Amino acid sequence: MIQSLLKQNDRGPVDVVLAAVVVLLLGFGVVMVYSASVVEATVVFRNPQHFVTRQALYAVGALLLMFVGSRIDYHHLRPFTYPILGGVTLLMILSVIGFGHTGGGAARWLRFGPIHVQPSEAAKLALILWLAYSLDKKRERVKTFSIGMMPHLIMASFLMLLCMKQPDFGGAVVLLFLTFALLFVAGAPLGYLLGAAMLGAAVAVWAVRFTSYRWERMLAWLNMAEHRQDLAYQPFQAVMSFGSGEISGLGLGRGLQVLYLPEAHTDFVAAIIGEELGFLGVLALCIAYLVIVSRGVRVALTAKDAYGSYIAFGISMLFGVQALVNLAVAMSVLPTKGLTLPFVSYGGSSLLVSASALGILLSVSRERIEPKNRKLGEPAAGRPEVSALLLTEAGFAPEPLGRGARS
Repeated sequence: MIQSLLKQNDRGPVDVVLAAVVVLLLGFGVVMVYSASVVEATVVFRNPQHFVTRQALYAVGALLLMFVGSRIDYHHLRPFTYPILGGVTLLMILSVIGFGHTGGGAARWLRFGPIHVQPSEAAKLALILWLAYSLDKKRERVKTFSIGMMPHLIMASFLMLLCMKQPDFGGAVVLLFLTFALLFVAGAPLGYLLGAAMLGAAVAVWAVRFTSYRWERMLAWLNMAEHRQDLAYQPFQAVMSFGSGEISGLGLGRGLQVLYLPEAHTDFVAAIIGEELGFLGVLALCIAYLVIVSRGVRVALTAKDAYGSYIAFGISMLFGVQALVNLAVAMSVLPTKGLTLPFVSYGGSSLLVSASALGILLSVSRERIEPKNRKLGEPAAGRPEVSALLLTEAGFAPEPLGRGARS
């Protein structure tokens, strides 16, 4: 069975640029985790390599997952869509009914011996796979509210509710964004999407305003100078990190904010990058994520079927929105959220799920439309009309097709 899953047949090579950038980010992440965690590891665990050793092991596991995932035909994931979604949902339920391991005031982790699993990270990938499967299956009725919109919004809302109960507000926002993005690409009516977006925004505002600790954090973020010793201590120290790095940084291992910035190796590792590598280092990091997202969208535009297009687009948006929000939080452009920096932040759950998603994306990249082998206007095998927008923007359609086509 394993040999049949890994069998390549006539599948082409993976997107080498995409794979290379992620491998470089993995190595860079190990280096930065060591630089950001060495002080805490020494003080708390009496071992300077405590965190970096684990991160290096996670990175090796991530490389293996990427390799295996890239060689498995993504179409074989179809029968496992509901088992994956159901299993992740069950784990999330367990995390909120008393079995979750609490850290930082949130019960987001399940403990299996020495291993801590964060189900909300896997929920993002599980939702993408389910949405891709469902939207492909219902492509002829995706414009209807009862079939094309309601089931997907209900499932996403349920997962978001579980995230909010942990609580994980940032994870819930990412799930909502992914759902809207994939529904839009699939051709759902803009009126329905705008109505659902307004409702989601109203719920988010309500959740912030009428939850005491979120509202206090919001007020502290708006008045960081006044709260730099209490609620805004972490974002204030992060801003200090970026400021002290200036253009070229202080140099690897020479940053001083690791002495003051709590959990610098996890959600705020970008601040240490800004201090030690400066503006140029942060710019290079942003370019790396831009390459990942752009190559992922390119894979979506050239995939041979709608199922692969939806998967590739969803995974690309997942990496893009998580990186954007993490960097914005580290720079205090947004209030503090518990979102990791993909492939760089310390953490096994985030890194392994991201690697699994990247492996699937690389698998989709093996089966793509080659313009030189097709006649102008020739439809791709198995591609539905609702994905005509993807073909048009890729330059494969001679005329504007479908909603949103450009002249």
